[in-house]
Amino acid sequence: MTIDRKEVEHVALLARLRLSPSEVERFTTQLSQVLSYVEKLGELDTADVEPTSHVLDMTNVFREDVLRDSTPREEILRNAPGATEEFFRVPRIIET
Repeated sequence: MTIDRKEVEHVALLARLRLSPSEVERFTTQLSQVLSYVEKLGELDTADVEPTSHVLDMTNVFREDVLRDSTPREEILRNAPGATEEFFRVPRIIET
């Protein structure tokens, strides 16, 4: 399959690209080469190849989700620069 100059100009218009005449010629040649390569790939016999989403075998790398107790509130609030009995104390950011 080949792409002609008119198709490259149309795609450039859709992509809102301003191409110089030399760029249009260069892209016409390059895009035609890309499509020729894709056509070659289409000639491969893939009847016995399973569809995949990734080239390599992928496994889940996440750890098991294990229920455990969280750190006690008092211990966490001891590390805070300012705290009340139950909450972190932060500077006021909203003016009244």
